[in-house]
Amino acid sequence: MSFSLAIVGRPNVGKSTLFNRLVGKRLALVDDQPGVTRDLREGAARLADLRFTVIDTAGLEEVTDDSLQGRMRRLTERAVDMADICLFMIDARVGVTPSDLVFADILRKRSAHVIVAANKAEGKAADAGVIEAYSLGLGEPIRLSAEHGEGLNDLYTILMPLADAYAEKAEGDSPETDVDVPEDDGEITDDIPVPTHAKPLQVAVVGRPNAGKSTLINQIMGEDRLLTGPEAGITRDAISLRTDWNGVPMRIFDTAGMRKKAKVQEKLEKLSVSDGLRAVKFAEVVVVLLDAEIPFEQQDLRIADLAEREGRAVVVAVNKWDIEEDRQAKLKALKEAFERLLPQLRGAPLITVSAKTGRGLDRLHDAIMRAYEVWNRRVTTAQLNRWLSGMMEAHPPPAPQGKRIKLRYMTQAKTRPPGFVVMCSHPDKVPDSYNRYLVNGLRIDFDMPGTPIRLWMRGQNDANPYKGRKKAGPSKLRKHTEGRRKD
Repeated sequence: MSFSLAIVGRPNVGKSTLFNRLVGKRLALVDDQPGVTRDLREGAARLADLRFTVIDTAGLEEVTDDSLQGRMRRLTERAVDMADICLFMIDARVGVTPSDLVFADILRKRSAHVIVAANKAEGKAADAGVIEAYSLGLGEPIRLSAEHGEGLNDLYTILMPLADAYAEKAEGDSPETDVDVPEDDGEITDDIPVPTHAKPLQVAVVGRPNAGKSTLINQIMGEDRLLTGPEAGITRDAISLRTDWNGVPMRIFDTAGMRKKAKVQEKLEKLSVSDGLRAVKFAEVVVVLLDAEIPFEQQDLRIADLAEREGRAVVVAVNKWDIEEDRQAKLKALKEAFERLLPQLRGAPLITVSAKTGRGLDRLHDAIMRAYEVWNRRVTTAQLNRWLSGMMEAHPPPAPQGKRIKLRYMTQAKTRPPGFVVMCSHPDKVPDSYNRYLVNGLRIDFDMPGTPIRLWMRGQNDANPYKGRKKAGPSKLRKHTEGRRKD
């Protein structure tokens, strides 16, 4: 059985650095600034032959009110309750602080297994801090360097017997499977649901700061997994969460709010935005979340255009619909603005939701599944060529500089997003307007609204492929035969 390990401690002691080393990837943002991590991040860790779940947490602080730090602390305490083992990390170069003593007392009461790790312990400067760690009363501390990978062998030595104990417990708790089955006529009476996706559907939620992305994902998950609040820019990392939404397994990415590039000055915010952009590239469906009070700002348009250029299926959701008064007039204005400002996403679903109350989530789920289905759609070559003939009859291609462009045949080269190749003469002379004419026709006639469509014009050489090649001489056998005839 796999166990879970939560890494806890004060801010800036190296929790995220150790998390990245255990999962083998730079998933969590790391910076010298304290308090970078705010949400809980889970990852599949690997330490020698051990496989377990590791949880990166926000730094513990001595606040219990409803401030941002207080909410971060409550989220961390929840991770402590969820995890099987807690790794309490201190800074060996600073030593044990009064806050460490307070948190050690909390962990002693809330967790069955607590391991103390003195991080940043490379060199003699950390010796005093490692010795001080004994005063926490949580057993012998591990001397660690998460940055350089030192001390992981000691961590493995402590985790190994605990992992064996959890494995034995899981084996003892497993139900009996060898039971007598009554004989019947072999018919199956119960309907067994078949999963629609072998892999979870990748969905990224993007938008400007304070649009309600984390609140929306919490509503989908049915629990407060992500840190939320009235402050803008709470989320920093792109956090992925696994869920089963209406019977469909999904991995939903919560991303940091994206401001205008000119306003992003701090290094940490640049890292957060680049993390969100990476989530968009790996997603299959991108939900662009707008604020109903100020929809379709310039940054919203840039974010939607980015998702389209990356070739993702796009769903536009307008949040905070519960506080809107004249909804019919507002919805009409939103649709008009959408068609005018985002023509490249014409036909994409526009859904109104309330992340606070959960209203509209079923429609959002249906829109995501519809966009995903269109994104994977394939059209046969026969259908495409019949359609192409009709399009050319209705509107023949132009003849720039007197050169007539012949569109010979068309085929679909790829899906995700749909991509089509048209074999033609003079592909470099085909104007962009005619490409748009064909793309818009594909959207309408093959019911592919909103999804990005790629169209490539390819040339076809009409010349004789053997023209200009040197004629091959007679074979040696032919020469030998002709010589014998002369004799």
